[in-house]
Amino acid sequence: MAKNKVLLIGWDAADWDVIWPLIAKGEMPALKKLMDKGVYGNMSTMNPPYSPMLWSSVATGKTPDKHGVLGFIELMPNMKGVRPVTTNSRKVKALWNILHHKGYKSNLVGWWPSFPAEPINGVIISDKFQKVNKNPKQKSPIVKGTVHPESLSKEIEDLRIFPYEITEAHILPCIPNAAKIDQKKDKGLGAFAKILAENSSVHAAATNVMRTTEWDFMAVYYDLIDHFCHSFMKYHPPKLQGVSQEAYDIYKDAVVSAYKIQDMMLERTMELVDDDTTIIVMSDHGFESGHKRILKMPKYPAAPALEHRQFGMFVAAGPNIKQNEKVFGLGLIDIAPTILHMFDLPIGKDMDGKVALDIFKEPTKPKYIDSWENVEGDFAQIEGTGDTDSLNDQETMQQLVDLGYIDKPDERIETAILKTKCDLKHNLARVFLGKKDFEKATEILLELINEPYPVYQESDLKGKTPEQIKKSGIQIGKSIIDLIPFYIDLLSTSLIRNKLDDAEVYLNELRALDTNFEINTYFSEAKILVGKGNVHAGLEVLKKAKENKPNAEVLYQIGKIHMQLNQIEEAKESFETALDLEIDKAKYHQALAAVLIRLNDYEEAAEHALTAIELVKYYPEAHYVLGEALEKLGDLDNAKIAYETAAKLKPVEHKRAEKALENIEEKRNVSIDLTDKAAYKYRDNQIVIVSGLPRSGTSVMMQMLHDGGVEVLTDGNRKSDDSNPKGYFEYDPVMSIHKDNTWLDKAQNKTVKVVAPLLKFLDPKYRYKVIFMNRDLTEVVKSQQKMIGKNPDVLPVSLFDAYHKHLNQVETWKDSEPSVELIYVDYKDVLFNTPEVLEKVTSFIGVDLDTKEMAKCVDPALYRNKA
Repeated sequence: MAKNKVLLIGWDAADWDVIWPLIAKGEMPALKKLMDKGVYGNMSTMNPPYSPMLWSSVATGKTPDKHGVLGFIELMPNMKGVRPVTTNSRKVKALWNILHHKGYKSNLVGWWPSFPAEPINGVIISDKFQKVNKNPKQKSPIVKGTVHPESLSKEIEDLRIFPYEITEAHILPCIPNAAKIDQKKDKGLGAFAKILAENSSVHAAATNVMRTTEWDFMAVYYDLIDHFCHSFMKYHPPKLQGVSQEAYDIYKDAVVSAYKIQDMMLERTMELVDDDTTIIVMSDHGFESGHKRILKMPKYPAAPALEHRQFGMFVAAGPNIKQNEKVFGLGLIDIAPTILHMFDLPIGKDMDGKVALDIFKEPTKPKYIDSWENVEGDFAQIEGTGDTDSLNDQETMQQLVDLGYIDKPDERIETAILKTKCDLKHNLARVFLGKKDFEKATEILLELINEPYPVYQESDLKGKTPEQIKKSGIQIGKSIIDLIPFYIDLLSTSLIRNKLDDAEVYLNELRALDTNFEINTYFSEAKILVGKGNVHAGLEVLKKAKENKPNAEVLYQIGKIHMQLNQIEEAKESFETALDLEIDKAKYHQALAAVLIRLNDYEEAAEHALTAIELVKYYPEAHYVLGEALEKLGDLDNAKIAYETAAKLKPVEHKRAEKALENIEEKRNVSIDLTDKAAYKYRDNQIVIVSGLPRSGTSVMMQMLHDGGVEVLTDGNRKSDDSNPKGYFEYDPVMSIHKDNTWLDKAQNKTVKVVAPLLKFLDPKYRYKVIFMNRDLTEVVKSQQKMIGKNPDVLPVSLFDAYHKHLNQVETWKDSEPSVELIYVDYKDVLFNTPEVLEKVTSFIGVDLDTKEMAKCVDPALYRNKA
């Protein structure tokens, strides 16, 4: 019997903005095949977006403050140096530890971090395997701890690819003009060869163990796309100002080539698994590929992460996965709980993630355990701390320096250790900021700025050239720890917490410290001004920033101030322009939705609110504004759900949502106030519409108008019957008006029947006179039940709710459409107050009608389904 397996593939920094155009051109066929038979969607990242932290969250279902991996480097346990981050930093159990405990076999290849390898039931080829010496004359032995079981090292040693083995056959498809590169000045080709060689080594090792070992779970991590993006995204189309034409022509295809290579690797991987394997392909974050790309990195810790985007990608396919469906609201911390659930194992209640039940065809209820950390037994975790010098990997450290993720460690060990301690502590503060735990974040940041750090001495300048001194930022008497990043986060936190006096202090401190590079402080200055009541001054600060360098965030903040000043049209323009620049920002969609409600454009508001929720599922403000839009549209049931969701997601009581829910309940329990909208005059080429809910008397009104002298647009295809003995007067194209309404020109100066739910599809270029037939809802439903052969005394509540919603929508629709006039005619009045109805209808249409003939159409005997 086939055994279900799970294959998790990590593509660091893969982004839908690059993927979708390639899929459209047929250039990522493997991923497209997976999407067609599975689900796909955005993958929300975390703060700060540093890869070792994020992939550890993927593996554990926990945030970095819990799992312990807080950066790219760590302190050696003996406190005698620093090194690239290792497995030792992870303080909790990963997926493969739990699966090992439960008797499953796991393979892990290239995961970051996974060195030193843990002794699990299965194979670990750690992230140190592919790191080889660039110099072909120097050996690159596989270091102890790189592979588990260690006996496998000899077998897979030759699977490693070396940069010098990358030939023109590999280079030219990706960089066609490589021959033009001056390799003495331009190191791009060396970077290309190193990245491709390392990822080819990972792929060779992964496909080898896939073929040669038995496994239940397997995870493979590639940094190919991320490293290509950091090296070559600045040359990606469209060409940025500041990029030379020569460099652009050489490297413009490099980023796209990384995606194509990754897709070819996926294709081979998919060939090696059967239909009983669930495949997950995902990234930890996206990567800026548009106007927000950075040509000159600021001097800021791990500055290249500024190029990372909020959303990565997610695709999954397998035996119980839905097919060709988009899924929403996924986060990195949801992966581990979801995979545990696939193996029918309980999820730790201390995990921050949730099981992504939406991806399954037949979801089952998750099981829970208090914490896997409290379970005794063999989890194949590493014992001891691993102080050996072999862990101090200078090659990997240099790569992190080259990529810009860390500064070159200080030559003085004590300084390097101090800087690393501060970086890790700062990263922890940023994790708490991401979790909205502002108290803890502020506490740590204040500790960092109040620490009495040593200062630079004259001895620190010895042996350095003036250029080296300028580049290093060393100034005698200045703290060796740069406080600017701490003040930036303190300023942001104070503004979020509305502590404006504190924010002003931090802003002034920041400006005093900012001597080496410029920091954009206009957001903060504007927020402080606005918060203290100087709204117009705050707006002027942002307008200057917009003129200097327009970006989406500036426009968003300008829009918020316009809203505060009740300048609704200006706010709408600002939010729309922000979305033009950055379409996938949830808060911009939510803000625009709120504006559109003020402008009575409820359908468009609902669309933007839903888009915000699609981007960030757990977004209470977006659910609330969706509730507002739906309530205005008359959809009280779904408005109620939206308000309830907003109330549940708000960490404190959501008073507005609670009051809105009370209002919804009141509305559901009272009759709708139906009001006419009519000028009572004839319009040239007007179209008379008879509308209403099914079985509300529309056919009677059509008969009356026909006999009164109004030409009827009908094809006569539906014949009279017992339910409607005098005929239906229907026109078949009306049923498809949502697809095609071009036939409406034929209805000018005539009357046509259009049921209530289809009114919104009328073309606004014509003038409409709508006679809306109103009838007691109980009678409507009873009549329909009888017509379709069901018991008229059994009245479905859902139908009542649906019709109530339609009537609300008609009220909203007629008020928002300038080309529409509408009167309500009660069905009972037609039968028992006929003269009054005839006078109202004739006045409304604005032409003389034969009221005697119209009156003859009325037959009270047909009033059969009474409430």
